[in-house]
Amino acid sequence: MGGPVAGFPRLLALGDAAYTVEFGGGIAPETHARVLGFAAAVADCAIPGVIELVPTFRSVTVHFDPDCANPQRLAADLLALALAGHEAAASGRRWVVPVCFDDELAPDLPDVAAHCGLAREAVIERLTATEFRVYMLGFLPGFAYLGGLPAALEMPRLATPEALR
Repeated sequence: MGGPVAGFPRLLALGDAAYTVEFGGGIAPETHARVLGFAAAVADCAIPGVIELVPTFRSVTVHFDPDCANPQRLAADLLALALAGHEAAASGRRWVVPVCFDDELAPDLPDVAAHCGLAREAVIERLTATEFRVYMLGFLPGFAYLGGLPAALEMPRLATPEALR
């Protein structure tokens, strides 16, 4: 895998009972490998006062009991572990997700095709040929944060969300 991203890892205080350790600014397999390796290393160390680890696609939040942990010492320990460059991979399963590109269910498909300079069918072909990776599950049950979209299909965010139009 790759090495650290410039400017990372970065330790951020999250209130008085948590730290977030960031390993990059975006979704990338190399960054995620650092996230998983760091989370495993923290779990293996059984650091006193650490209550919970919350890994994301680019960071890990470490919740701790401030009555059982020295926050300054914990910060130093977490940063040292982050700088050690541990990497890990998650095992997973392959899922085939059914999709429908009918006009009423894919209202943005013409905009994507026009923006990318592709025919509608070419966009569908590229999307359905792509193997996406789930980097984390979000706040809604089953809401997956995916990575792996081909660069040729990338779009800027909408100025006004579809639901508000």
